[in-house]
Amino acid sequence: MNQPANVLAATSCRDTPILKERGQREVFCGLTGIIWLHRKMQDAFFLVVGSRTCAHLLQSAAGVMIFAEPRFGTAILEETDLAGLADANEELDREVGRLLSRRPDIKQLFLVGSCPSEVIKLDLARAAQRLTKLHAPHVRVLNYSGSGIETTFTQGEDACLASMVPVLPGTEDRELLLVGALPDVVEDQAVSLLGKMGIGPIRVLPAPRSAQAPGVGPNTVFACLQPFLGDTAAALERRGARMIEAPFPFGEEGTTLWLRAIANEFGVDDPTFEAVTAAPRARARTAIANASEHLRGKTVFFMPDSQLEIPLARFLTRECGMEAIEIGQPFIHKGLVGPDLDLIPAGPTISEGQDVDRQLDRVRAARPDLTVCGLGLANPLEAEGLTTKWAIELVFTPVHFYDQAGDLAGLFSRPLRRRALLKLEAAE
Repeated sequence: MNQPANVLAATSCRDTPILKERGQREVFCGLTGIIWLHRKMQDAFFLVVGSRTCAHLLQSAAGVMIFAEPRFGTAILEETDLAGLADANEELDREVGRLLSRRPDIKQLFLVGSCPSEVIKLDLARAAQRLTKLHAPHVRVLNYSGSGIETTFTQGEDACLASMVPVLPGTEDRELLLVGALPDVVEDQAVSLLGKMGIGPIRVLPAPRSAQAPGVGPNTVFACLQPFLGDTAAALERRGARMIEAPFPFGEEGTTLWLRAIANEFGVDDPTFEAVTAAPRARARTAIANASEHLRGKTVFFMPDSQLEIPLARFLTRECGMEAIEIGQPFIHKGLVGPDLDLIPAGPTISEGQDVDRQLDRVRAARPDLTVCGLGLANPLEAEGLTTKWAIELVFTPVHFYDQAGDLAGLFSRPLRRRALLKLEAAE
């Protein structure tokens, strides 16, 4: 990636030794990704092969769907399935047949593995092949794992998109592929900015409908929108596509460098780039400055949860004036987050994985102004007088690109403002 040399930290976190921990974790499983994927992919259905607990998780995470039938469900594994007293494959085939007869709008069906299906070694890959032959050409059946045994919740999206790459059509055309699920309004902003620079054709993965699936080939270049898509990036590279490396588009700086890397790839000249980005950059800087008033000079501690931690730490330290004590991430893929690590000044501990008890000890010792963590840890830490931010909210909320930069800073400043108000009220 070509980028101005003056943005690189003199001594960055790129080569900071990584504290690797393997122990008890506190994260949601990969099934959670279905909640935003089913809204993005309008002719897809996600069938979790799991337990009633899996079904309750999805229902609770998605909320009540009043106006439309959701495009996800659970094929319940009963005690007889788990005990090997019933043929789970026969039951799965029967449930899929019932589903497709009732929902003729389904064009892509994802069989999503769970902890129970993996424990009993149910071969969903073979089931997907069998069901594709049975229901082709009307429906294509794919599979991926959303199990929480080895994954965190954003990896569900990575596994889903990676499962799609081998069946994408081939193409020799030179195209830009944007990879990662974003809210439609945010995706439109990105496509609009790139289109104004004359960049195109632009395709997206996932596409809203299976008939709009992008092609991929040796002339495809792609840019990831999310920092947790390591498997998807590897799958695209195996198809001959080439990744554009850049910091992720959080905040004014990250968005500008992400756009600049793509602009350089497509030969966009500096005057054109400035003409397209100058106004939204200025608005973003102003919004960040206003929203980060309560962040400047404060410390932040990231516990590993969303896989967004390193790019967000870059945003908070460089654009909001915070100091990072520890940046924990479930998995660190330097091929994806390396450009963000390049921009973070050396100093914070960089940790991968989690041993929750040890990490909690470090949080309590450091007493940061703000701890970014999962829901399961937030309430106990709040009870100890620490201010927290739910990591999962950063995935469900539009936070990418210029127009959302101020909102992103506001998500972090809001808990600190609330804490300050509570202290003020208590003093009165």
